Amino acid sequence: MPSVEPVRWGILSTARINRLFLAGAAAREDVQIVAVGSRDGERAARFAAEQGIERVHSSYEALLADPEVEAVYNPLPNSMHIEWTVRALDAGKHVLCEKPLSRHVDEVVGAFDTADRHGRLLMEAFMYRHNPQTKRLTELVARGAIGRLRVIRAAFSFNATDPANVRLSSALDGGALMDVGCYCVSGARLLAGEPERVTAEQVIGGDGVDVTFAATMRFGDDVLAQFDAGLALADRDELEVVGEEGALFLDDPWHARNPLIELRSGDRTELIELAPEDSYGLEAENFSRAIRGEAEPLLGRADALGQARTIEALYRAADTGQPVALADT
Repeated sequence: MPSVEPVRWGILSTARINRLFLAGAAAREDVQIVAVGSRDGERAARFAAEQGIERVHSSYEALLADPEVEAVYNPLPNSMHIEWTVRALDAGKHVLCEKPLSRHVDEVVGAFDTADRHGRLLMEAFMYRHNPQTKRLTELVARGAIGRLRVIRAAFSFNATDPANVRLSSALDGGALMDVGCYCVSGARLLAGEPERVTAEQVIGGDGVDVTFAATMRFGDDVLAQFDAGLALADRDELEVVGEEGALFLDDPWHARNPLIELRSGDRTELIELAPEDSYGLEAENFSRAIRGEAEPLLGRADALGQARTIEALYRAADTGQPVALADT
């Protein structure tokens, strides 16, 4: 039995990512999924029956009005993140919102101000940050396993071939940077702090979104990070962290389904293996425990603002073809 009463969660929509979140949450005693809401009542009913969810609401508004729901998971398209996060907070719910919360700093500030005003918690859902693989990576860098940090190289891409894919919709705030590139940004910021200057290039496709995005970010202490992200590229997800004395390589940094860190030094490679853990379950557990006052949210206002500020600067750099200093954003 959990040490305190499980947090009662409601799910906004029947998005595909819900299945990953629900599978992870099901194994956590602190988490209880009690309701789902959708604009299509029949679809919500089918989804609830499939997932064993007790209550069904035929609108998002009805879910937010449910007095049994304490926390809301928001996996809606990017363009709807802020609106429905703020509406959920105004309804008195805690909110875990899928990444990216927003590409606009002022919207992120407003959302966290709303959370504070209502005494509720808000967290941006970067599930990989909760995985033990990520924690071990940061520990290795912090203890000097590769010497002084110099370069971070990241990639995340896949080929979105369906024109109806929401990731290819400018109206829904799609694009490679928003969908997968934001992981590369988050990973670099986790290891190197906040960037001082960024340059970027993009290729436009879909109905006007970046389908390929590449950037360089300069951090303090002369650390450089380079990444590329794509919705029109082969499947790739990699993270390499290079220091003066060695390098760390992760072949599965974002999903962490097969956690393994390669510590490379000269002609020697040490394999650091970790037991698989469900990142979505750990994320839901952390947020639930924070709601009950038994933990601190892993990610909060400062991280979400840093993320939005960097994404905003990267898009400005790509749009103008000029470097952007973060002090100017």
